[in-house]
Amino acid sequence: MAETDKTASAAAAQQVGGEQIPPGKPMTMEQHMLDKGAQMLQSLKPIKQMNQHICTFALYSHDMTRQIETHHYATRLNQDFLQCAVYDSDDSTGRLIGVEYIVSDKIFETLAPDEQKLWHSHAYEIKSGLLVNPRVPEMVVRPELENLAKTYGKFWCTWQTDRGDVLPMGPPALMMSPQAVNLGMVKPDLLKKRDDKYNLSSDALKTARVEIAEPEWINPQADYWKQHGKGFYVDVETTEMKKMVPFP
Repeated sequence: MAETDKTASAAAAQQVGGEQIPPGKPMTMEQHMLDKGAQMLQSLKPIKQMNQHICTFALYSHDMTRQIETHHYATRLNQDFLQCAVYDSDDSTGRLIGVEYIVSDKIFETLAPDEQKLWHSHAYEIKSGLLVNPRVPEMVVRPELENLAKTYGKFWCTWQTDRGDVLPMGPPALMMSPQAVNLGMVKPDLLKKRDDKYNLSSDALKTARVEIAEPEWINPQADYWKQHGKGFYVDVETTEMKKMVPFP
């Protein structure tokens, strides 16, 4: 790539509404028209099933000093399973940074122990007021919060925007849920920024949620770092690939 092209690409990774967008040319009018036409003609059924916006925080399993605000757009497939597209903001330029799967305690107990190590519990996030449904009255979401308090999640981050990556780089990173006995687990400035944005108080929510029932038992295989002081890191290695064989 020519030096001028590199400069142009770097310049394209600009700030829009406070959010950084990837390198690339601005959308053309033709592209906007094509997208609008496709939106009118296609069903987009899976996307339309996203009926819940959850804002919370996550930490990298291999580096607890890195904490991020996350926005989960959830689809409930049934009473025991949700799937979430995770973004770094709720702005129109929000970047898709990963995916989280959420299962009930009933399903979690059926998983193999080595698989359970990759999951985190949600009770603390909810009881502490870290997990919120922005702009939705607390009384409306209370039943859902009571359900989520008994669930486990597995969250893979595929785009580490917090370290300045303008494109998805490297292998996915396993994320953890805050599990401290107080809000000190999440950096105060990060929490204040979120609370100010949505005009809420995590401390007030913590008090209001004191009667939400916690699970009778949280499987110790979950939140593995809390029990063992160790996280998980994904690396990439070269391996022999399975090749297609000719038909007889």
